[in-house]
Amino acid sequence: MTASQPRRRRALVLPAGMAMATALAFLPNAAATAAPADGRPAAAPADAAAESLSYVVNVRGGHGAPAHVKKAIAEAGGTIVTSYDRIGVIVVHSSNADFARTVRTVRGVQSAGATRNAPLPSAVTADMGTPRVLGAAEVAEARAEAVDGQDPLQGLQWDLPAIKADKAHEKSLGSSRVTVAVIDTGVDDTHPDIAPNFDRAASVNCVTGKPDTSDGAWRPSAEESPHGTHVAGEIAAAKNGIGMTGVAPGVKVSGIKVSNPDGYFYTEAVVCGFMWAAEHGVDVTNNSYYTDPWYFNCADDPDQKALLEAVTRATKYAERRGTVNVAAAGNENYDLAADEITDPVSPNDGTPSDRVIDPTECLDIPTQLPGVVTVASTGAKGLKSSFSNYGRGVIDIAAPGGDSTAYQTPAPPATSGLILGTLPGGKWGYMAGTSMASPHVAGVAALIKSTHPYAPPALVKALLYAQADATACTDPYDINGDGKVDAVCEGPKNRNGFYGWGTADALDAVTR
Repeated sequence: MTASQPRRRRALVLPAGMAMATALAFLPNAAATAAPADGRPAAAPADAAAESLSYVVNVRGGHGAPAHVKKAIAEAGGTIVTSYDRIGVIVVHSSNADFARTVRTVRGVQSAGATRNAPLPSAVTADMGTPRVLGAAEVAEARAEAVDGQDPLQGLQWDLPAIKADKAHEKSLGSSRVTVAVIDTGVDDTHPDIAPNFDRAASVNCVTGKPDTSDGAWRPSAEESPHGTHVAGEIAAAKNGIGMTGVAPGVKVSGIKVSNPDGYFYTEAVVCGFMWAAEHGVDVTNNSYYTDPWYFNCADDPDQKALLEAVTRATKYAERRGTVNVAAAGNENYDLAADEITDPVSPNDGTPSDRVIDPTECLDIPTQLPGVVTVASTGAKGLKSSFSNYGRGVIDIAAPGGDSTAYQTPAPPATSGLILGTLPGGKWGYMAGTSMASPHVAGVAALIKSTHPYAPPALVKALLYAQADATACTDPYDINGDGKVDAVCEGPKNRNGFYGWGTADALDAVTR
């Protein structure tokens, strides 16, 4: 795999009925420098643009950078883009190949590392896959068959009854005082199912690592992935008689754009996203991506150690400020509790190689960070999705993320085993992946927060796990029926490697 191949997001996009290859995955990506309104990096001198990289410098003690550190950064050829003084993370650009090595020796610096391998701007331009858009005939048919009290497309959403969200909505739609931030590729807030619940004040473009609050900066361009818009609709599509229904159709949703035009989610953007959420009253964040360019970040590598430290500080800060962070487990059918995993895709913006890592030492961020809710995916039959990562002690909870319709066929009137969501331009379409499972859990967490408005993150997570429907291991797990075991589940019914504490329960979230 080379840098010219497309990036992959934590969603899978398949034609209905197609067998889903477990090797496929779908994830996102970011850039830096002071950004114009379109979110792309500002122009730099030609020679500098070809060589300049972005770095994070983490100061000891987690506070603002001392003057001598700032001076050392400048002397090493670095330009400070922004500094998150509350967590001691500084975003820097430099064309000095020895910048990180030099700054690591400075008193007061805990770690420093390049956030990417490709020079600014990113060299990769392709994206992978597109959702299966719901056709006009399908929309018309669904509307004709809609049941009283349901949104027109709700009959296609087998995922709502799978977590009892349809029953939950008879009790509560959630509180408009609760906001879920979609940290992702951007959200089209003009979509008729999203617009009624959109939280403008909690939305931003963080692509450069520095907040851009210009109007519409959080939206994806026509060339960018619809991933974040799909996720936003799953969480909070309004129950308004127009299209589909979200898990929590009464709560607010915001867009925090952290993916650059090429689809990369770089560390400086992710840190900015969590910091923005923390300081703008966000109750829950949804994170359906891994932080580029490393699928797993190993602390024995000085660059990866710095990225790991920076995102850890940001997620912990957000939780201290009252935010529950929810993340997708990934789509490679990896056992994240295994002794070792072969990672063939890192660095995805350079020249990747097959590297063998220990997933207890080298972490997928933010998915495996302490305090983050890690979500596995299930299909229409309630079984682990063929692609979903798993692992005892790693997976916290499971929720519908879809699967091949051939593997897990939903009950009528639903026709696709994938997940219906909103798409830019007022459309709807199907996607699948742990990217689609995570927003279901984020929506349930928002319902819990609506029911218990003063509950801190620790209590919201405790209720999320306690209310989950315990789901026993699928044993043997032969999802494609070829007579071969595709994954091994370990653990008891109420805490195992496939489903964690169980399947998310939206009804309990509004009644208990």
